[in-house]
Amino acid sequence: MLKNIPIKKEYLLVAGTIIAVLICYQLAFKKTIMAWQLNKQLNTQLTQASDLNVQPAYLERKSANLSKITALYKTDTTAFRSNVISNIAGIAEKENVKLSEVPLQDPSFHTDKFIIQKLDFEGDFFSLTKVLKQLQSTPQIGMLRSVSYKSIGIRSNSDESKKLVLEVYLELVK
Repeated sequence: MLKNIPIKKEYLLVAGTIIAVLICYQLAFKKTIMAWQLNKQLNTQLTQASDLNVQPAYLERKSANLSKITALYKTDTTAFRSNVISNIAGIAEKENVKLSEVPLQDPSFHTDKFIIQKLDFEGDFFSLTKVLKQLQSTPQIGMLRSVSYKSIGIRSNSDESKKLVLEVYLELVK
C-alpha cells in the first residue's frame, strides 16, 4: 500500500519525525518544562521572602512564645507585698531560713515595665541554696535577677559570731 503512494520516502521520514517529536512533547517534555517553570517561579518567591522578620506567621509564633515566657515571671505588683512575700516566707520557713529583710520599694528600681524587689534571707549555706532553687522554680513570683551570699560578723560584748545572708533581687513584670 505504501508502494502505491507517489510520495518520496524522505518526506515520509521527515513527517514521521515531526509527528514523533510532537507526541514526545505532549507525553514527556511538556510536563518537564512546566515543572521547571514552576521551580523557577518558586525560587524567585523564596528569595524575595527570605527575610523571616517580614513573615507574619513567624512573628505571631514568636510573639506567642515571648508572651508565654513573660507570663511565668509576671505578678500582680499590688499583691506582691502581701501574698507573694507570705509565699516566699513559707518557702524559707520550710528550709529553716529566716526572711530577715524586705525593704521598702526603691523608686530607682522601677521602670515602666519592670520592678526590682530586694529580699534578704539568713541561714546556713545549704538551706539558703535550697531556698534559692525553690524560688527559681516557683511561678508567679518573678525572675531572679541577682543573688549574692554575704558573711556578716556580729560583735556583742565578748562574743563574735558570723551569719550568712543571701541577698536576692527579684525582677517583676508589671
